[in-house]
Amino acid sequence: MGGDHGPRVTLPACRNFLERHADAQLLLVGLADCLSTFSHARAKTVVASEVVGMDDPLEVALRRKKDSSMRVAIQQVKAGVAQAAVSAGNTAALMAISRYLLKTLDGIDRPAIAGQIPNAKGQATTVLDMGANVDCTAEHLLQFAMMGSALVSVLSGNDSPTVGLLNIGEEAIKGNEVIKKAGELLRSASKAGDFNFYGNVEGNDIFKGTADIVVCDGFVGNVALKASEGLATMIVDFLKIEFSRNIFTKAAAIAAYPIISALKKRMDHRRYNGGALLGLRGLVFKSHGSADELAFEYALTRAYDAARNNLLDRVQVRIAHAAPLMGASVSSVPIDAVALA
Repeated sequence: MGGDHGPRVTLPACRNFLERHADAQLLLVGLADCLSTFSHARAKTVVASEVVGMDDPLEVALRRKKDSSMRVAIQQVKAGVAQAAVSAGNTAALMAISRYLLKTLDGIDRPAIAGQIPNAKGQATTVLDMGANVDCTAEHLLQFAMMGSALVSVLSGNDSPTVGLLNIGEEAIKGNEVIKKAGELLRSASKAGDFNFYGNVEGNDIFKGTADIVVCDGFVGNVALKASEGLATMIVDFLKIEFSRNIFTKAAAIAAYPIISALKKRMDHRRYNGGALLGLRGLVFKSHGSADELAFEYALTRAYDAARNNLLDRVQVRIAHAAPLMGASVSSVPIDAVALA
């Protein structure tokens, strides 16, 4: 129900996703009249009587709208009916409701949003946090590094992805006291085998693909995400204008079409849609509110891959191993897998 476009985008995306994943099932949660037109052998509808608006305050979303589509969807995960939830709705509300209903994993203080930004290698750099936590301690950044490493290893098949700490320089002596302490913690965790720490990275390294994962606070991460999307749009629009000026530039555009198409595809942020809310006792993925059909389908696919590859178990194993560094008491009891939605 959420996002800028609602069911007119999410429902076609759901159908496309089901056609491409023969073993997947979906639970579509929303208002009855909006879901009545959708029918598929591997899809069921779950009716909710309310919807969280994009501008609803947290108090309204969390306390008053107790039968919202967002809350009912998260309940499906909590009850074990679904393995993952995906929403394009209000980000703050989704995080608050998810944290309230699912709770955080032992050893995790704050959930983080992990998203992807296209890089020059034709892949994507995973960045976290992307907006859930504006102010972070060094211990929070350590937790982000562990969760991000588990996520990338699941989605990419790389068992030892590199983790970079976003800083104003590569040298260990640079940065504020939080970043310096975080660097010490990350180096210690890397020596203990918790993940593969590359070292400090700068903002341009996100786009170079210097490290597979970049850890930062949510304020910086969200700015980096929005800047990358704006840059990609600017470049594509610039090429359109320049190649349409006259007959000569149009001819040049025809000759360069394969290269332009490849560039556009590489920079298309829709292919990287779907940020994981890591650190919860359940899988929740956040789609951009402005997502079109293609982008929302990618968000569904990320949730599907995470559930199929037992992301929760992998995150919990890493947290338990690194518990001494965090001073945390972490349970070693695994989380059971449930059916995908």
